[in-house]
Amino acid sequence: MFHHGYLTRIGKLFTDVPVGQIAARQWLPQQPWIRTGRCRCSTSSQVHRPLEGIRILDLTRVLAGPFCAMLLGDLGAEVIKVERPDGGDDTRSWGPPFVADQSCYFLSVNRNKKSIGVNIRSPGGVQIIHDLAQKSDVVLENYIPGKLDQLGVGYKDLRKVAPSIIYCSITGYGSDGPYSKRGGYDVVGAALSGLLHITGPQDGEPCRVGVAMTDMTTGLYAHGAIMAALLHRYKTGEGQKIDCNLLSSQVSIMTHIAANYLISGWEARRWGTGHESIVPYQAFKTKDDKYLIVGAGNQNLFEILCKRIGAEQLLEDSRYQDNQSRVENRESLIAALSEIFSQKEMSVWLAKFEGYGLPYGPIQNMQQVFSDPQVLHNNMIQEFQHSTAGTVRVPGPAVKYSTIDTSHCTAPPRLSEHTQEVLQEMLGYSDDKIQQLHQDGAIGILKDGQNAG
Repeated sequence: MFHHGYLTRIGKLFTDVPVGQIAARQWLPQQPWIRTGRCRCSTSSQVHRPLEGIRILDLTRVLAGPFCAMLLGDLGAEVIKVERPDGGDDTRSWGPPFVADQSCYFLSVNRNKKSIGVNIRSPGGVQIIHDLAQKSDVVLENYIPGKLDQLGVGYKDLRKVAPSIIYCSITGYGSDGPYSKRGGYDVVGAALSGLLHITGPQDGEPCRVGVAMTDMTTGLYAHGAIMAALLHRYKTGEGQKIDCNLLSSQVSIMTHIAANYLISGWEARRWGTGHESIVPYQAFKTKDDKYLIVGAGNQNLFEILCKRIGAEQLLEDSRYQDNQSRVENRESLIAALSEIFSQKEMSVWLAKFEGYGLPYGPIQNMQQVFSDPQVLHNNMIQEFQHSTAGTVRVPGPAVKYSTIDTSHCTAPPRLSEHTQEVLQEMLGYSDDKIQQLHQDGAIGILKDGQNAG
C-alpha cells in the first residue's frame, strides 16, 4: 500500500494538473494505470505481474542489456526491442548451434519481447525513438558513451520529450573516464577486474569463466537499478539516468577477494576449484574419473566429512585442528583426501553423504544438469513455440514468487516482427506513413515470413 501522505499528493495532482498533461505523460510519476486504464490498487483476487503496464524501450544487443530486459519482461513489462533492420541484434548470427533460422544464443535471452526494425541513424528513425520514449517508462541502451547523443537519442534528447523517463546506460567502463570510449566485452571486463587472474588451475594460465559472468552480473545490476528507479519515481515523480558498466559491476562482486587486498594487502591467486580461505572446499576425483565438490566451512562439517569417508585419524592430527591450520597445511590435507576419494566411485560417495548436512555435489554437464531432480523440481526448463524454430526450451526464471506467475512466456521475436504493430497501435502511424518510412530505409518490416529490411 502507498503511504497516506503520498495518496494525498496523488489526489492533489489529479485536481491540479490539466488533463492534457496527464494524457501526454508529462506530469509527476508516470503511473502505469493512467496509461492503461487499469487500476493497480485493485483488491481483486486476480493475480497480475508486478511490471504490467510498464513499457521498456530496449536499444540493447548481445547479452548484458538483453538479459536485463528479459528479466523485466518476465515480470510483466512490455519490452520493445529496437534492432537494426539489416541484421538486428548481433547474437542473431552467433552460432552454431542454430534451430532453423534462429541462433540458440539469441533465443536464450530474448523471450517476452517485441522486435521493431528501426534505423536510428535516419531522421525518421530518430523521430520514432522520440515518439516511443514519450510512451515508455524506461529506455535501456548499451552503446559507446556519446554515440546516441550524436544521433539525437541520448538522455538529454529524450528527457526533453519525456521528462520523467528512466534512462539506463550499460557501458564497458563507465560514461566517462580514460576507458569510456573503448568497446565493452565481457572477457575484457573480467580481465581488468581481476576475475581472470583468480580463475584457472592453481599452477596454470588464467582462464575465462565458462559463461559471460561479467555481462550477466551487469544485467542483474541494471535490472535492480531500474526497479529502484521506478520505485523512486513513484515516490517523487523524478526520472533519472542510470549508469551501469561491466568493469564496476565485476569489481564490486570480487567481494572478499578485493577486501583481502584492500584491508590487508593480501594478493589473490588462482586455486582451481579450491578456495583461498576454506580447506577443504574443492573438487576431488573419484575412482570412476568423475569429480565431486565437497566443502567443510566449519569444524562440525569437517568432522562429519572425516567420519563419513572413514578418515577419523585426520581429526586427531594437530595440523588440521581448525580451519586456519587446514589452510596453512592445505597441501598435505588435500593429498590425503584425494587418495581416499580416488578409492570409490561417485555413486558410493553420494550415498555416504546424503542426509548428513554436508555441502557436496557432482560436477555435471548440461545433460546431467537438465536431468537433475532438483533442477526439474524447480521448473528450470521453460518451453515455448516459435514460428520458425518450433518447440524451443531455455532456462526459465530463477526466482519464484508466492503470488506472482512468471511462467507466462512469449517466444523471442523474429527481426522486425512487430514493427507495424507497434507503429500503428502504439504511435498511431498510418499505413501510408509506415510505407514511406520503409521506403526511406528508416524501418524494417517482417512480411510473409521474410524480413524486409
